[in-house]
Amino acid sequence: MLTDGLYLSSTSELNHGQSNVVTEEDLEHLWRLAEMKDGGPTWIKMMDRSTETMSYQAWGRDPKTGPPQYRTSTVYEDVTPELVRDFFWDDVFRSKWDDMLAYSTTLEECPTTGTMVVQWIRKFPFFCSDREYIIGRRIWKAGTDYYCVTKGVPCNSVPRRDKPRRVDLCYSSWCIRPVESRRGNGQLTACEVILFHHEDMGIPREIAKLGIRQGMWGAVKKIEPGLRVYQKQRASGAPLSQPAFMAQINTKVDPSYLRALEGVEDLSKTEV
Repeated sequence: MLTDGLYLSSTSELNHGQSNVVTEEDLEHLWRLAEMKDGGPTWIKMMDRSTETMSYQAWGRDPKTGPPQYRTSTVYEDVTPELVRDFFWDDVFRSKWDDMLAYSTTLEECPTTGTMVVQWIRKFPFFCSDREYIIGRRIWKAGTDYYCVTKGVPCNSVPRRDKPRRVDLCYSSWCIRPVESRRGNGQLTACEVILFHHEDMGIPREIAKLGIRQGMWGAVKKIEPGLRVYQKQRASGAPLSQPAFMAQINTKVDPSYLRALEGVEDLSKTEV
C-alpha cells in the first residue's frame, strides 16, 4: 500500500498536468468502437438474455494480434445515465455486489479532470488465480452520453509481486447513454451501457475464452441487484464515496467534435 507521501506526490503529478494517463486519443478510440468505426474484425453474437428490468447482449471477436475482444450492450429500465456512471465508478460500493473484487484503493486522482489511477485485485472462480490491475480511468461527457475509459497503465510506485500476477494489458471502457424504455412509451427512461473489454491474463487463449463464456451471464446477473440497491441508497440521500464524487468530474466535449470523426471508414461489422 502506498504511504501518504507517495500518494500526495502522485496526486501532485496529475494536478500539474504531468500525467497523460488517459487522453483524448482514448476518447476517440472508444467513440470509434461504440460507433462501429474502429476497423476491427466482425463482431460475432454470443448471447442474448433479458429479465423484466434488464436486457443483455454480448458479442466477441478474435483480432489477429492481442487477446479476444468482447462487446456488450446492457439496457437497464428506470435509471439515469448519471446514476449508472457513479455506480460503476464507485469502488467502495462495488465491494458490496462484486464478489470478484478482493481489494481496491485509489493511488492518484486529479480534481480538475477527474482522472484516477486505482489498484484492484480480482479473484476468479475457477480458471485463473488472483490478478492485480493498475487502472487509469477518466470520463468524458458529450451531450447526454458519457464515455468512460478504463485501461491498464504503468505504475512504478507499486512494486510487482509474484502473486497476485499483474495484468498489464487490460481495456474495459463503456459508453453510457439514455435510451427508450422497452415499454414502448417513447420515453428515454432506460439507460444503455455499451462495454468493450479485453485483457491478457497470462493464461492460454482458449481457457480464457471458455472462462468468459461460462461465467458471463452469472457475472452480469449480479450487477443489476447491486445497481438497484445503489439507486435506493442515493435516493435516500446517502453520502457519496470519494470514487463516486470523482465520477462526477467529467471533461465536457461538444458532440460535434465526435461527429467530425465520422469520416473514418466503417470497417467493423456486427453479425446479428
